[in-house]
Amino acid sequence: MTSTVPNAVQHTDAQPPITMFGPDFPYAYDDFLAHPAGLGQIPATEHGTEVAVIGGGLSGIVAAYELMKMGLKPVVYEADQIGGRLRTVGFEGCDGDLTAEMGAMRFPPSSTALQHYIDLVGLKTQPFPNPLAESTPSTVVDLKGESHYATSVDDLPQVYRDVMNAWNSCLEEGADFSDMNRALRERDVPKIREIWSKLVEKLDNQTFYGFLCDSEAFKSFRHREIFGQVGFGTGGWDTDFPNSILEILRVVYTEADDHHRGIVGGSQQLPLRMWDRAPQKIVHWEPGTSLSSLHESGVPKPAVTRLDRTAGNRVTVTDASGDIRTYQAAIFTAQSWMLLSKITCDDTLFPIDHWTAMERTHYMESSKLFVPVDRPFWLDKDEETGRDVMSMTLTDRMTRGTYLLDDGPDKPAVICLSYTWCDDSLKWLPLSANERMEVMLKSLGEIYPKVDIRKHIIGNPVTVSWENEPYFMGAFKANLPGHYRYQRRLFTHFMQGSLPEEKRGIFLAGDDISWTAGWAEGAVTTALNAVWGVMHHLGGATDATNPGPGDVYDEIAPVELPED
Repeated sequence: MTSTVPNAVQHTDAQPPITMFGPDFPYAYDDFLAHPAGLGQIPATEHGTEVAVIGGGLSGIVAAYELMKMGLKPVVYEADQIGGRLRTVGFEGCDGDLTAEMGAMRFPPSSTALQHYIDLVGLKTQPFPNPLAESTPSTVVDLKGESHYATSVDDLPQVYRDVMNAWNSCLEEGADFSDMNRALRERDVPKIREIWSKLVEKLDNQTFYGFLCDSEAFKSFRHREIFGQVGFGTGGWDTDFPNSILEILRVVYTEADDHHRGIVGGSQQLPLRMWDRAPQKIVHWEPGTSLSSLHESGVPKPAVTRLDRTAGNRVTVTDASGDIRTYQAAIFTAQSWMLLSKITCDDTLFPIDHWTAMERTHYMESSKLFVPVDRPFWLDKDEETGRDVMSMTLTDRMTRGTYLLDDGPDKPAVICLSYTWCDDSLKWLPLSANERMEVMLKSLGEIYPKVDIRKHIIGNPVTVSWENEPYFMGAFKANLPGHYRYQRRLFTHFMQGSLPEEKRGIFLAGDDISWTAGWAEGAVTTALNAVWGVMHHLGGATDATNPGPGDVYDEIAPVELPED
């Protein structure tokens, strides 16, 4: 039988680029998006049908945009502001070009579906200054009061290279890294499924830390400690140690932690531009139609306060203004815990197993603090050593990760004084922005005693604790051991053919529904799954030459573990 999976992209390089299209569901979303046939069509009798899209983050905006192109009328509900966890802010009293990313700020090239939309709206990207990245002038690793300056890993003491080699060996021996990486590059779906099926069965109950401890390469506690505090790529990994090793393998297999780029001018521009963009190809609507023009006064409807099942298998939405509307279909893209707390929900919206999966979802905490400075003074040279006076910094002190962001030597710049996760983030939670800044400046002053960071600060700090944001409720989901089955229920919810009719019509999307949570790519791909689901629910179909994720589902469905 001929496969209906879209053909692999034909790469001419010796080593094809990788994409975040697996390993749980190796579907080529970038090919689907690029195909001239488009994502599908609905019957003309359904043109203009309203579809509720709950949540105006990236996932919701992508879903709404693609539904609009098909001739449907998305009605977007947003409790806060368009963008969700793509949130870019300025500094009071400073130049408007000086911004801080309160949410997502770095994106790997393997986010190929995300890149489709970045290119679509004409945004530019630039290298993000991660530790030891090629574009990062220098990195300082400061552990246990001892600092090491490096422009590459070769500049660090041998123990750090030993740790890096131990990690590589651990991945090779315990997770078939080279074989999986090759299969992902070549989009070899049978091989991906063969490797991953065995690993899911073997490792679903294993923590990240337990995986390290089982490796002969990581028999040294000192090596495990250094790896946890420093790691490789974006920094330390220890905040992930309690999580399922499957979560970590998804990241490293797809190179989600490598070669990051930031969006010039801020990531929130992406959903904002999509909101105002009039597609070149659109069905039913007049040319020039945009999501903005389909909404009264050009703004989304307010927060959803209630969701009910009503007669005819409809979904009825009540918003904060008291407005009540009933829809044939709805997509829920907000943080899934909202369904358990801020929104009054009819229990019949989802099967009980899906409610259980949402209740068991584990979220990471995260916090950041940024300050504006007069110039990128860190590029000044120390007269005695000839080194940069300050560097991208990884440390076991309270700050953990400090990032230096500039747009040229003579322009104001930004320092992310601290980017922390989980318990490290919770330590900051009771402190105000200024209190946080004082602790951070003290810690960095101990690493850089010659540098007076304070004298360069030109405005008030801005900060965020994602777990304290009423509509973030955390940074992103991170499955614990044994959670694979829960995640599978949420991710596969867009395939509703096996559900009773009274459970159909509302679709879940968002990065916490994806297998690769914490990455904007997961927000985009689950949005596309939900778009396919709505299209199918309303009697539509994809073009035979461009099958959608639901059309090939049986060939590439995620591994199903036994429940008994």
